[in-house]
Amino acid sequence: MDPICPLCLRPIPEGVPQSLHHLIPKLKGGKGGPTVLVHHICHKEIHARFSEAELARQFNTPEAIRADPRMQGFLTWVAKRPPEFLSRVPKRRR
Repeated sequence: MDPICPLCLRPIPEGVPQSLHHLIPKLKGGKGGPTVLVHHICHKEIHARFSEAELARQFNTPEAIRADPRMQGFLTWVAKRPPEFLSRVPKRRR
């Protein structure tokens, strides 16, 4: 059974671009800390929407990231795409 992306809740089949997201950014002391497996596109979106400080302080769980209004449009949009879908993610959008 394929793992499920904790951000978009879609499966992550073998061979699909994926990333390990540090729940506490490495630059903020999270090196060696907990990680979650996410789609590469979801990982890029996290870092386009939030600063390292925001991720360390208040968005250090998949649930907190998912609940933020800045992610709602992306999550609704990507949920309609197949798991292997890739798209360019613009740079930071804060």
